Amino acid sequence: MEIGDSRPKSSDQINNPKFSINVLQLLKSSQMQHGLRFGDYTRYRRYCTARLRRLYKSLKFTHGRGKYNKRAITATTVTEVRFLHLVLYTAERAWSHAMEKRQLPDGPNARQRSYLIGRLRKAVKWATLFAELCAIKGDSRTSLEAEAYASYMKGNLLFEKDQNWDVALKSFKNARAVYEELGKYGDLENQVLCRERVEDLEPSIRYCLHKIGNSNLQTSDLMHIGEMEGPALDLFKAKLEAVMAEALSQQAASMNEFHWLGHKFPISNAKTRVSILKAQDLEKDLHGPTADSLPAEKRLVIFDKIFGAYHEARSCIRNDLVTAGNSENMKDDLSGLDKAIGVVLGQWTIERNQLLVSIAKSKLSKFHDDKNEKVTKPEELVRLYDLLLQNTTDLSDLVSSGRDRKPEELAFAEECAVKSLVFRAHRCFYLAKSYSLAGKRAEAYALYCRAGSLANDALKQLQSLTSVDQVMVKELKMLCDDSRSNGCVEHATGIIEEEKAPENLSKRISTISLNGVDKKLEKYLTEKLDTYESAVGDSTTKGAPRIEAFPPAFQAIPRNPIVLDLAYNTIEFPSLENRMKKDRKGFMSRLWR
Repeated sequence: MEIGDSRPKSSDQINNPKFSINVLQLLKSSQMQHGLRFGDYTRYRRYCTARLRRLYKSLKFTHGRGKYNKRAITATTVTEVRFLHLVLYTAERAWSHAMEKRQLPDGPNARQRSYLIGRLRKAVKWATLFAELCAIKGDSRTSLEAEAYASYMKGNLLFEKDQNWDVALKSFKNARAVYEELGKYGDLENQVLCRERVEDLEPSIRYCLHKIGNSNLQTSDLMHIGEMEGPALDLFKAKLEAVMAEALSQQAASMNEFHWLGHKFPISNAKTRVSILKAQDLEKDLHGPTADSLPAEKRLVIFDKIFGAYHEARSCIRNDLVTAGNSENMKDDLSGLDKAIGVVLGQWTIERNQLLVSIAKSKLSKFHDDKNEKVTKPEELVRLYDLLLQNTTDLSDLVSSGRDRKPEELAFAEECAVKSLVFRAHRCFYLAKSYSLAGKRAEAYALYCRAGSLANDALKQLQSLTSVDQVMVKELKMLCDDSRSNGCVEHATGIIEEEKAPENLSKRISTISLNGVDKKLEKYLTEKLDTYESAVGDSTTKGAPRIEAFPPAFQAIPRNPIVLDLAYNTIEFPSLENRMKKDRKGFMSRLWR
C-alpha cells in the first residue's frame, strides 16, 4: 500500500512551477528599512540599484563586460522567483528616481520634469512586464497583486502628466478593488498592509474625481487629505502643493497692501504676498468654526506652519531692503511692513504659549495617568508664564518703537500692558503653589496674597478697555477666588504647624541617634555645623538626624621609624686575643693533655 497521491502529475505542472510573491509585504519591508520611513528616496533608489546588482550576479544574467548586450526577460527566461524580483525592483528603482526628482527644494524645472515623467513611464513599462510574467509564472494571488501594482504605477504616471483623469481614476480604482479583496484573506499583517494601501489610494481617487468634476471637494478638504502620511501619498502631496501654490498666486495678484493697526503697507514682491496669504489661510483654521474641535497637537502643527510662512515673508522683505538702493520711501515702507509682520508673529507666539499653558494646566491636577504622561509641576507653569511675560515685553517694545503713533497703536500697547499684568498674576499664583509643595507656608501665603492683589488690579484695568475679553475676565475672577482660598488654607496650615512645632521638635529630638544604621541618610550633624538650616525642626528632612559615626573609623597615624643595622655584618673588627687573660695551669694538669 502506497501512501500519497497516486495520480500522475502532468508535464506542465512539473516543467512550469508556479511562483509565489507577497508583493505588497515585500515592497513595504524594503521601503521602510531603506529610507522611505523618513521619505529618503535617494537612499531607497541606491538600495534598489544594489539589490539589482546582486540579483544579476547571482542569476548569472549579466549583460556582458565591455560591450552592453541586452538580454530580455521573457516567460521562458523565468526559471526561478528571483527573475520576478529582478523586474519588480527595476520598476521600483525607476519610480523612486522619479520621486527623488519630485522632492527637489524648488521643485523640478521643465527639463527635470520631463526626465521625471520618463522615469515614471519606465516604471509603468517594467510594472506591466511584471504583471504579465506573474500571470504566466505566478500563482493567482501573486498575479492579482502584480496587476494592482501595475495599475497603481499607471495611475501615478497619468496623475503626474495632468491628463486622462478618467483613465487615472480607473487605474486607481482597479488597484483599490484588488487590495480590498486581498485584505479579506491571509494573515493579519497582510490584511493590515492591504487596508493601509486602500487608505493611501483614497485621496488620489478623490482628487481625480475633483479634477473630472464629479466631486464637490473643496480646497480646504484637499489640505486635510494632504495631512495623511505614507509613501503612496507623496506624489499626491506634491501635486497638492503645486495646486495650492497656483491658487495662492492667483489670490496674491489682487493683494496690494497689508493693513495693520491703521497703517497700510504696499507689497510689491509676489513671494511676500504668497507667504502672507498662506499664513492668513492657516490662521482661518485656528479661528474658524471648526477650531474648537481640533486637538492640541494639530493646532501646534498649524502654529509652526504659520511661523514658517511669516518668517519666509520677512526673509523676502529683508532681501528687498538690501536691493532697495537709495529709495527712502521704499525703505520706509519695507521697514514698516517688516515691523508689522514681526508684531503679528509676536501675537501668534503669545497665543501658542497660551495653548501650551492650557495643556500644562490640564495635566497639573492628575495623580494617576494611564498613558504614562508626565504630570505637570507648578515650576513648569512658572517657566511658561515667564516666556509669556518676555513675549509681551518684546511686543510692547516693538509697537512703541515708532515716532508717530496712531490711536490703534496706543490701544494695542495698553492691551499689552494689561496682558502683562494678567500673566504676572498667574505666574505669582503658580509660584506660590511651588512654595506650598515645598512646605514653605509663610512664603506661599505672601505670594497668594500678592497674586490676588495683581489679579484684582488686572481685572480693573481689563474692564476699562474698549474691547473686553470675557474669557480672560472669567479666568481672573477664578484666580482671585483661588488665591484667596489657597491663602486661607496656607495660613491655617501654617498656624497648625506652628502650634505643633514644639511637639514635633521634641519628637524629632527624641529620635536623634548616635550614628544610625541607614547608609542612605543625610550627613552627620557634626559635618553640618557651618550651615544655618536646622536638621531637627525641618519637616522636609529624611529620617532621623545622626550626631557622629560611632565607633570612630580607623585613622592612619605616624609611628617611630624602624632601624635596621645592615652595616654590622660587613664590619671587620680587630683581634683582641692579646688583651685576653690567659689561664695558668699546674704541674699535674700537664700530664693529662
